[in-house]
Amino acid sequence: MQEHIFDDRIYYRTNDFKPERLTLVFAHGLSGSSSAWLPYEKIFENKYNILSYDIRGHGLSKKYPRYEDYEIKNFANDLYDLATYLKIQKFILISNSFAGLVALEYLKLHRDMVVANIFTSPEIYLNEGFLAKITRPILTVITGIVSFLPFNPKPCGHVDYRKHIGSTDWDVKRIFADIKNTGLHAQFYGLRQSFSPEQEYALEKINTPTLVIHGEKDTMVPLKNPTMMSEKIKNSKFVCIPNANHNTVHNHVKEMSEAMENFIEKNKSVLK
Repeated sequence: MQEHIFDDRIYYRTNDFKPERLTLVFAHGLSGSSSAWLPYEKIFENKYNILSYDIRGHGLSKKYPRYEDYEIKNFANDLYDLATYLKIQKFILISNSFAGLVALEYLKLHRDMVVANIFTSPEIYLNEGFLAKITRPILTVITGIVSFLPFNPKPCGHVDYRKHIGSTDWDVKRIFADIKNTGLHAQFYGLRQSFSPEQEYALEKINTPTLVIHGEKDTMVPLKNPTMMSEKIKNSKFVCIPNANHNTVHNHVKEMSEAMENFIEKNKSVLK
């Protein structure tokens, strides 16, 4: 895998692209980085074209100072700019957690480029219900405070998730490592976006093969949320990983990668 920086704003990694292979694009979750996908790159790099990247404000990608900079459409347009620059016309979009919102926005804006979707532990329906009504004003206050704090535009780095295998959803050590490499601005601005009431998922309009993977014991996104998501998407398959929490990508590489490859190979004839 080779490391690159696009337009002085997006860090990404690729293997040597071959025209006969399918292309997988990996997008990580909030406060994480592309290092979450390193084990998957090793598994898949000799079978598929691979693009992993740091979403805005994370890892080695450019950080932005304002809340408006972290609107979901901006994340989606970053990916479009990067894919266009790399001349990737068709790809399978693999998104984790917060990046599930980015993927859904991307499907609304650039649907023709995505031949299949894989959502892992997607943040879905967090903007609905009683908890959202409580959380939104709290996050509004917190982001207001954060906006007055000193902003450091310097990119930070990548977390070594090998040190956090088996971590729980609320593991303080892992959370601190994530925030340290992300910063308070991107962390809380992105979190507030997760609870935004303005989100429109347009699940019924998704017509490409879709896989949704979720942990049985996820305490951040209830299992019923991605289950309902999968039910609303045509041609969708749902996989529940027993005894898994929200950190499926880190803690269950074997189960996750096998589910992904089984899905891709099963649909291969319609993905090219």
